[in-house]
Amino acid sequence: MKLILLLCLAVSALAASSNRVSYENERVQQKEFQRWQLLARAQNIDASTEDNVESNDEDRSTDNFRSSRLGRVRLFKNNKRENLRKLVRHNHIDWEAYKEMHGKVYTNESENGERLKMFLKAQQTIRKHNKAYARGEKDFYLGLNHLSDLLPEEYRRLNGYIPASADSLANDNYTSFLTPLNADIPRSVDWRQKGYVTPVKNQGQCGSCWAFSTTGALEGQTKRKTGRLVSLSEQNLVDCAVQSGNYGCRGGWVEKSFKYIKDNRGIDTEMSYPYEGHDSRCRFRREFVGAVANGFVRVKRGNEGLLQTAVATIGPVSVGIDANHSSFHHYGGGIYYEPACNPVRINHAVLIVGYGRENGKDYWIVKNSWGPNWGEKGYIRMARNRGNHCGIAETASYPLV
Repeated sequence: MKLILLLCLAVSALAASSNRVSYENERVQQKEFQRWQLLARAQNIDASTEDNVESNDEDRSTDNFRSSRLGRVRLFKNNKRENLRKLVRHNHIDWEAYKEMHGKVYTNESENGERLKMFLKAQQTIRKHNKAYARGEKDFYLGLNHLSDLLPEEYRRLNGYIPASADSLANDNYTSFLTPLNADIPRSVDWRQKGYVTPVKNQGQCGSCWAFSTTGALEGQTKRKTGRLVSLSEQNLVDCAVQSGNYGCRGGWVEKSFKYIKDNRGIDTEMSYPYEGHDSRCRFRREFVGAVANGFVRVKRGNEGLLQTAVATIGPVSVGIDANHSSFHHYGGGIYYEPACNPVRINHAVLIVGYGRENGKDYWIVKNSWGPNWGEKGYIRMARNRGNHCGIAETASYPLV
C-alpha cells in the first residue's frame, strides 16, 4: 500500500514538473513572438494581407522569391505567426548587426522600438534612392551610418548654424574678399594634401557645427602663416563664445566666433581643452592658446566664382549650407545634388577644403563634423556651379591671422 502511495506521489510530481516546463516554454515562446510583433509594428506590417508580402518581395528582390509569392501568400495566411517571424527576421538581423557595429544601447524596449522605426525608414529611403543611382538618375548614393536611428528632432539639433544677417554684419568689423592680383586659379585644389586640414571630428548630439567650421578655417589660416597645423578647441567656443552672443550646443554664428577669438586674444588647443559635446563653464587658459585671429573676411554672397578664388588662394573657407534633408543625413558618396535644397535656408556650418571636377561635373570638397563614418570618410563632394547649390556661397568667410 505504501509503495502504491509513493508511486502516485512520484507521478503527480512528474506531471507538475512537466506542466511547469511546458508553461515556461510557452512563456518564452510568447515573449519571443511579442518581440517579432514589435518588429512588425515598427514596419507597419499587417500580417493578414498579401500586399505586405509583395512589398517584402521587393525588398528581397530575387527571382526565386518572386516566383513563389503566391505560395507564400497562402502559407502566410495558414500560419500567421511563423511567417511573421520569417517576414521580419532579416530586418531583425540587420538591426542587431547595426546596433553592435555602432555601439548602440537603448534605455528600454520602447526606445528600441522608436529607434527601429527610424532605422527601417532610413533603409527604405536608401533603397529607393540607390535604385535611382543604379539607373544613372542620381550622381551620389546613400548608405546607413551611425545617424540612421536618430529621431527628427535629433537631426535638427545637429544643424546649429545661425547665418549672420546683413544688420548684424553691419556692426562687425570685417573685410570683403578681393581677388588677388595675378591670382593663379588651378582647375582643382585639395588642401588636405598640403597639410592644412586636421582629421575629421565629431560634434555628437550638440548643435556646435558652427564651432567646428570656425576652428577648421582658423586651423588652415594658422598653418598658412606659421607652417604648423594645430588642432583647436571647439569646446572652448561652446563654453566661452556665449560672451559674444553664441548659444553653445543650441547654435551659434561663425562670425561671432571669430569676434570672440579676436576679443579674447586667442583660442586654446584641442589637447588642452578637449571636446565634451555639451555645454559647460568656460575654462579658457591663456597659456594654452593655439591660435589668434584679428578679424575675418567675407566672400560676396552667392558668388561661387569668387568663392573658388578664395579657396584656391587663401585656404579652407567656412560656409553654411541647407543640410536638412534625408539625402544629406545618409550621404554615402558621389557628387551631392539635392533638388529640394534651399539656397537661403542655411542651417549647418561646414568647411570647404578644396574643389574639383569628375565626369564633367564640378564639385566642392566639404569637411563635415559628423565623424569619419559619415559620407566619404567624413567628407562630402557637393555640386559646384549649379546655382549656389544648398546656399554654399551665401555665408563664406575665413579669419584674418
